[in-house]
Amino acid sequence: MKDVAIVSFAQLPSERRADEREEVELVQPVTSAALKQVGLTIQDMGFTCSGSCDYLIGRPFSFVSALDAIGPWPPISESHVEMDGAFAFYEAWVHLQTGHVDTALVYCYGKSSLGQIRDVLTMQLDPYYVAPLWPDSVSLAALQARALLDSGRHSEADMALVAARNRKSAMSNEFAQLKGEWDVQALLEEPYFVEPLRKHDCPPISDGACAVVLASGDRARELCERPAWIRGVDHRIEPHSLGVRDLTTSSSTRLAAEKCGVAGKPVDIAELHAPFSHQELILRDALGLDNNVTINPSGGAMASNPVMVAGLTRLGEAAQRISNGEAGRAVAHATSGPCLQQNLVCVLEAE
Repeated sequence: MKDVAIVSFAQLPSERRADEREEVELVQPVTSAALKQVGLTIQDMGFTCSGSCDYLIGRPFSFVSALDAIGPWPPISESHVEMDGAFAFYEAWVHLQTGHVDTALVYCYGKSSLGQIRDVLTMQLDPYYVAPLWPDSVSLAALQARALLDSGRHSEADMALVAARNRKSAMSNEFAQLKGEWDVQALLEEPYFVEPLRKHDCPPISDGACAVVLASGDRARELCERPAWIRGVDHRIEPHSLGVRDLTTSSSTRLAAEKCGVAGKPVDIAELHAPFSHQELILRDALGLDNNVTINPSGGAMASNPVMVAGLTRLGEAAQRISNGEAGRAVAHATSGPCLQQNLVCVLEAE
């Protein structure tokens, strides 16, 4: 396997509504910034891959329009996934493994504010048995939270602690949308939003974009003083039918973590794509993370949750902390689908 690293990362500040930005205006600032950090242009990229969802933008083939942001002329080698940018990152990593190219640009964008995101995400469900019932994403997360609470492994107080910690951590993140200090007991006294979830257990509605540049071998060392090397990456998917899954665990995350060697060495930080408070508890158990690991120093998806962007942001945030010397080994995680259906795990290390 070829050594591949994340050598730059850029993101937009997450906003409740980015009304003045279309897809090109979302993508152009982050791709330009990511390329500028390493002194390259789009024509220097051996491969480009993007992640987005036309259901969010409300326009078919919006990812084609977004290409205008990077100026793909003369023609470039380009691909797109209708998923979070973290899965576009995986495709780019595989492309670099072929050895045909030594650099790749990955970007993603999402505008959750344009429609009812809770209902839009229903389109991910099984189209024959579940989607016709039209359960929204928050109600499904509440179903999962109830199952976890009934298992006795965690409590509502544990969930409130997760929400409070993430949003306090986000106070040091200039790009975070929802940040501040909350009293845990006061949070527990708030009314339910969708029982057993309160509003603080749910993510904000966010618009945003981010981009990373990948490079392999000596090319990465030329471009970045301290690359974040990808020592393992794997993603797995669980059954589409919610009724045949144990919603209180994440077997796909556990398997992906085993495949990419999370348990091989101590972990300094973990950036977990957990939009709901109880999902962080499930992921921590699946990854085997103890109390010595700093979870979501950026604030995570509970502080900023642009759909199709939050997963790649976890990878970028983890890589950035390795590049600036804050961490020597990090785990980044991204999810897609209802109730943590699909999960990607990546181990990043300094050289």
